[in-house]
Amino acid sequence: MGGVVAESPAMVLRFLQLGVFLVFAVAAVSQATQGSRVHHYDFLVSPSTLLLCLWQCFWLCRQKSVLTVNGQFPGPIIRARRGDVLVVNVRNHGDKNITIHWHGVDQPRNPWSDGPEYITQCPIQPGATFVYRVILSKEEGTLWWHAHTGFDRATVHGAVVILPNHGAAFPFLQTHPHVEVEEIQPIILGEWWRNDDANVLLEESMRTGRDVKPSDATTINGEPGDMFPCSKSGTFTARVEGGKTYLLRVINAGLTNDMFFAVAGHRLTVVATDARYTKPFATDHLMVASGQTVDALLHANLTAGDGVRRRRRRYYMAARTFSSNTIVAVFNNSTATAILEYAGDDAPSSTTSPVFPTTTLPAVDDIAAAMAYTARLRSLASVEHPVDVPANADERLLVTMAVNLIPCGGGANATCTGPHGDRLAASLNNVSFVNPSGVDILSAYYHHHHHRRSVYGDDFPDEPASRFNFTDPGLPAEGLGPFTERGTRVKVVEYGAAVEVVFQDTAVLGTESHPMHLHGYSFYVVGRGIGNFDDGRDPAGYNLVDPPYQNTVAVPKGGWAAIRFRATNPGVWFMHCHFDRHVVWGMDTVFIVKDGKDPEAKMMRPPKNMPKC
Repeated sequence: MGGVVAESPAMVLRFLQLGVFLVFAVAAVSQATQGSRVHHYDFLVSPSTLLLCLWQCFWLCRQKSVLTVNGQFPGPIIRARRGDVLVVNVRNHGDKNITIHWHGVDQPRNPWSDGPEYITQCPIQPGATFVYRVILSKEEGTLWWHAHTGFDRATVHGAVVILPNHGAAFPFLQTHPHVEVEEIQPIILGEWWRNDDANVLLEESMRTGRDVKPSDATTINGEPGDMFPCSKSGTFTARVEGGKTYLLRVINAGLTNDMFFAVAGHRLTVVATDARYTKPFATDHLMVASGQTVDALLHANLTAGDGVRRRRRRYYMAARTFSSNTIVAVFNNSTATAILEYAGDDAPSSTTSPVFPTTTLPAVDDIAAAMAYTARLRSLASVEHPVDVPANADERLLVTMAVNLIPCGGGANATCTGPHGDRLAASLNNVSFVNPSGVDILSAYYHHHHHRRSVYGDDFPDEPASRFNFTDPGLPAEGLGPFTERGTRVKVVEYGAAVEVVFQDTAVLGTESHPMHLHGYSFYVVGRGIGNFDDGRDPAGYNLVDPPYQNTVAVPKGGWAAIRFRATNPGVWFMHCHFDRHVVWGMDTVFIVKDGKDPEAKMMRPPKNMPKC
């Protein structure tokens, strides 16, 4: 693993090689950040053939070469404190273009280091280098970084752990100052394709117009677990001691799926989501949408809930796909496992097979369990971590989301194998977004490019062209048609404006939950519901007191979700569904937030080494 992350102790690296993470106290893991507030990292992006003896990459009995950072999968863990700056030197030694996005980092006034290709930068070409300056501000908790090119984030991703400032405590410990919380290595949920390169599958989908082949397995820290052949010895194991409390940092890095997560025999207490603290609540399971993170406490009780001393030493941590649209022909219905193992003199003696969370891990299509979980999320709303929810909105958008079709195209000899012989696409307000190629949108905007109007249009619609029963299952039969228009259309807002966006799912080609992510901002999820949003009724039920503060919202299947934020971060910011095939198909748009009047309300100047297209 190369010791490339200077902040990681060598002992941790050795345990990672063995598939086991030794648990360290929070004070121990944060020692390396007690010096400079600027942390330097080197990321070497290159193909790696992961070996059985090191990272157990014969998953599903298939060895393969994948794109990695520093030869690690998942990639290096970044650790910092609130308000620190990360300087990350990315060297592309691969054979394709790459960019890195710092998911959930607001990057105040600094869209130049945000990362999405052709939105805020041209990609880093093979053999080239780019230095990202990642500015942390109010984030505190767990975020992550990942590639933002094609399907590269399938293997190019890693955790970002942001600790409180020196002298500040985790708010969930303020009422228990003598309780020591220890950390388990971040738990990254992902997906694995056995025989295929995910980018090859994407290229095939774009060529043929059909859907992307589903992944073959769900993974936890790169392994599907010991229920799959060839993964048993590499299954991730976290060792705990009875009587102690542990902080779990759970990240859904999956390309195409939301995930359920549960630990057999243990309840979890959710304390944060998307690096923002929540009112703590106990739960048997988590629902982590693609792109989201959750911080949760686990108490390693030596006695189970009935007061009887535990007889088992080992318990499964399990992750399962949450699929809101199971009528599709094929989807990943696998369950990944890792192991929670009690250690120490007081540990139970039995070493039999781990217990599985049979009664607490929801079924793959349990929409009620997913919605019940998300309904419990509330901001902490304390003196130290206040809320600032806009009471009114200056800009209101109703944004419909749909999977659509576009004509096959390509001339008389073209053959498409999507529905009805056409191509699958996706859209927001029936606009299927198209990435520019010769220049990125941020550069065209900032430099007042004389061909700017050929790069993008500033006429993204504030609402759909027509209102109808968006969630009617019989919608396709009504003759409204599934086709969408292609274009690079953005929304421009004034600095300081209070913005409301209502995301509305549609039944154009079937209803489905969509994880919508906004770069450059966290936002308040002030409302959600099933059916069509009613602007005369539903705003009266908004939570303007303590709504969850997130960067990715799970819009319910056949329903809607409303978010609000203040446009005080000038720049060019991507907004998209976090299912990557939907991104490529066009379920995206861009917010351009104008500069304010004061110097601190204006975008920073671009660095001199921006990549060239």
